[in-house]
Amino acid sequence: MPKRDSKPVNYIAKDALLGRNVKVWHFVYIGSKSRVGDNVVIGSLTHIDYDVKIGNNSRIEGSVYIPPLTVIGKNVFIGPAAVLTNDPYPPSKRLIGVVIGDNAVIGARAVVKAGVRIGKNSVVAMGAVVTKDVPDNTVVVGVPARPAYSRAEYDSRRRRWET
Repeated sequence: MPKRDSKPVNYIAKDALLGRNVKVWHFVYIGSKSRVGDNVVIGSLTHIDYDVKIGNNSRIEGSVYIPPLTVIGKNVFIGPAAVLTNDPYPPSKRLIGVVIGDNAVIGARAVVKAGVRIGKNSVVAMGAVVTKDVPDNTVVVGVPARPAYSRAEYDSRRRRWET
């Protein structure tokens, strides 16, 4: 029986820039010219393609796909198996990234269409399919995603849940 290497294998491009205190779990890919801010956590099996920007204090759970040209703000949470896209008419020669504002939350298994902007302090519910821009401070749910309530209401519900 061949001996297995006990080290997890990650690929981080030589020209990718990682900030201070970045935690990268197992089997992660970080592509060329990507920039990851300070205090970022990247979960196992996550693929961060080339030319991606991730702000400080963000958390990306496992099995997330982040395509080229994506910009993620500070203090963003992206749940497990979320998929961002960058080609509205695949396979085309023209790509456009997703932009996620500061303090946004993207739920597990959410899908975000190429070119969409997720506003600051907004929440995309788990399993939502986002095909249009999401305004600041808005919670969207469903397929296709539609506004459901405000971030203030979300935070209130979260506080009640936690107590």
